[in-house]
Amino acid sequence: MSDNDLAENRRLYVLSGLALAAMAVASWFIFVYAPQDALQGPVQRIFYLHVSSAIAAFACFAVVVGGSVAYLWRESAAGDRLGRAAAHTGLVFTTVCFLMGVIWAKPIWNWNPLDTWDARLTSTAALWVIYSAYLLVRRFAPSGRIAARLAAVVGIIGFVDIPVVYFSVEWWRTLHPGPTLTSLSGPQMPAPMVWAFLVTQAAVFFLAYVLVRIRYRLEQRKDEREAREVAAQLLPAREAR
Repeated sequence: MSDNDLAENRRLYVLSGLALAAMAVASWFIFVYAPQDALQGPVQRIFYLHVSSAIAAFACFAVVVGGSVAYLWRESAAGDRLGRAAAHTGLVFTTVCFLMGVIWAKPIWNWNPLDTWDARLTSTAALWVIYSAYLLVRRFAPSGRIAARLAAVVGIIGFVDIPVVYFSVEWWRTLHPGPTLTSLSGPQMPAPMVWAFLVTQAAVFFLAYVLVRIRYRLEQRKDEREAREVAAQLLPAREAR
């Protein structure tokens, strides 16, 4: 392992520790600093991680689009790796968002996702499926340029679902509450709750950055290993000539 590899590993260890510390600070804001909601009780605290995870997922999928465009335009290997890394991370945060929403909805609405259709739930599930398909294309399509180009197209087209997720509560009748932080009259929460959300969002963004960077590193090493395997297979043919 080269000195650059060792230095990058050390940086990732440090960043991972900082991300854990940031999430610990966010947990203090969520469970100690923020007051308990008078109507929903303790379950309302899910909101901070639920919404922050959704926004982080959207950001990750935006990075997928950027990496996909870079690959289709210039066949950038770095862009392709970045897209793969961001897609993995975005799916993690989409899953967290999805599960937190289901946990919150059960005690508040006595809601069963199999009994009641919800536009926000359905569009979010579609987003998860689309970017799972992106990764499945990378895994099962013929390796090389074909898989990369197909996945890039899926990654770009799939981003269209994100505005659908965001505006679903306005376009359809849905149980999901409307925006509480972006209304024209200002935030619909007391200041301590707003601060708890902002701190949690910053911590989740930082965690997403670290996870993307770690995954990028793994994808880079995977590409290097595959390149060595291809070179090893071609070497006997060249020697035979």
